[in-house]
Amino acid sequence: MTTIHAEPGTPLDDATLVGRARDGDVRAYEQLVLRYQGQMFRLAVKMLHHRGDAEDVVQEVFLGAWRKLEQLKDDYSFVGWLYRSTTNRCLNVIRARRPQADVDLDLAESPRRDARPEHAVQVSSQLAALNEALRGLTAQQRACWLLREVHGRSYDEIGEIVGANPAAVRGRIARARAQLAEEMKPWR
Repeated sequence: MTTIHAEPGTPLDDATLVGRARDGDVRAYEQLVLRYQGQMFRLAVKMLHHRGDAEDVVQEVFLGAWRKLEQLKDDYSFVGWLYRSTTNRCLNVIRARRPQADVDLDLAESPRRDARPEHAVQVSSQLAALNEALRGLTAQQRACWLLREVHGRSYDEIGEIVGANPAAVRGRIARARAQLAEEMKPWR
């Protein structure tokens, strides 16, 4: 697949690609998908703890975005729109499913191959404990914490994504941090 460029070697910005996609340019939309599907997938996996559900959510988000591209008011806010859609769809999946006891250990990044075996076991155990601790957060706390700590979004952006004011977002993140710190005490 080729990348669409303004000038040779210069990728187009989101607003230009969104404008072209809105005019029916499928290749422009493909570039947006390629640019952001990894970020949306990582968010969905961390929220849902299930790769299959995360893949479904991301596919639905990008299909929905393509169908509703006309409704996007500001071409520059495309990525925020994606984060909001992904978060909301994940929250819907969490609400719809019953609690699951198993942790998907495949979600944890593998330790380096050259690491000592005992170190690899410790890292895997720590990641499993963190995933379990994340499961103990409310869906809203988990969403806010992941958007801030993993995806580096600002409090204002998170507020727009989850539909809360920045003060509420700060509170959710503070509670999430406190709960995670308590759960992870044995690993210090």
